[in-house]
Amino acid sequence: MAAKPHLNLIFAGHVDHGKSTLVGRVLYDTGAMDENTLRKLKEEAAKVGKPTFEFAFAMDQLKEERERGVTIDIAHRDFNTQKYYFTIIDAPGHKDFIKNMITGASQADAAVLVCSAKEGVQAQTVEHAFLLKVLGVQQFIIAVNKMDAVNYEQSKYNETKSALIAKIKPMGYPTDKINFIPTSAYNGDNLVKRSDKTPWYTGPTLIEAFDLLAPPHKPKDKPLRLPIQEVFTITGHGTVPVGRVESGVMKPGQNVIIMPEGVTAEVKSIEMHHQSLTEAIPGDNIGFSVKNVDKKALKRGSVVGDPSAPPTVVEEFTAQIVVLNHPTAIGKNYTPVFHMHTAQMACTIVEILEKKDPKTGQTMQKNPDFLKTGDVAIVKVKPTRPLVVEKYSEYPALGRFAMRDMGQTVAAGVVLDVVPRKG
Repeated sequence: MAAKPHLNLIFAGHVDHGKSTLVGRVLYDTGAMDENTLRKLKEEAAKVGKPTFEFAFAMDQLKEERERGVTIDIAHRDFNTQKYYFTIIDAPGHKDFIKNMITGASQADAAVLVCSAKEGVQAQTVEHAFLLKVLGVQQFIIAVNKMDAVNYEQSKYNETKSALIAKIKPMGYPTDKINFIPTSAYNGDNLVKRSDKTPWYTGPTLIEAFDLLAPPHKPKDKPLRLPIQEVFTITGHGTVPVGRVESGVMKPGQNVIIMPEGVTAEVKSIEMHHQSLTEAIPGDNIGFSVKNVDKKALKRGSVVGDPSAPPTVVEEFTAQIVVLNHPTAIGKNYTPVFHMHTAQMACTIVEILEKKDPKTGQTMQKNPDFLKTGDVAIVKVKPTRPLVVEKYSEYPALGRFAMRDMGQTVAAGVVLDVVPRKG
């Protein structure tokens, strides 16, 4: 039997809208979590005085999170539908944890945005929706959750749906193509089974909507790009970098170049999940050993590529950014830390070219002096040290980033153009 196509799915939305419960329920209803585990989680939930949190606990592995009842780090869990094999990236809803959400969004093929019919659209719902869109997620499903708390009333569903459309349509969401599904995560309504409590709803269940998603395009025909996450020294294998293939193909015996260091090497062997591979393709998380390369010569944030089309080390780049939250204002020469693929580097905004209207994308102002929260702008950026950056249109994973400062994400964006370094 051929392997099912694999998709990464991110769940986002306000911290109290039942996101974790929805994730836990999906795992349980698709058989990815058994009765035994659920019973244990139920007991634990009751112990810490949160009797309805057992499904949420399925993703909240960290003990401290369970006691506080919030989702912090990104947790990964797998489940199967008839058509696909999914990995859930559970993005934290808590505002301090937006950084993990950005990492998650940059790996996601599709997103489920959860919004409670009881509490309605919140600022965080809108912020998450915006981030997902800016970070390049293309496919969306919206769960209008907690229908049990509003007596499964169609009017409440319609009201929440209209309020969401008013907020996300101007961001460029294809709202006419998105399934808005009335759900009760806790009771399991419209997740796997159609609910008799919502006879007025005729669209797909959540699981059916998952199978309507399109599988990700795997750019095998493009030159190799693999951002390094970590580098190990393993006895018998020597230097072993680890990372995810973003484009192209890697095979044992192939020569590669690693930028910005300019180190060339031969790939000796490739492993994924402790099995050796004859080739690695986009989406594969691999470890590979390289001949005669000192571990110290490579680092997280370096990018492995094809010597005939090496990864681009930039002098500067032009990007479109969205300012998410900045206590004062972003002006020229502002130097936050850019999180770009696996790299983290201080980069300076050397010019603010224009400010755009977030609703229409039209130019509002040329060369403004500063940007504040909510602004969308085109900026020119200069890294403080050599950094691999690609255009978002050519290599999406190497062309989107988050900007962090003072322990928070201040902006997110995509790369429109690059000026390669000379020499």
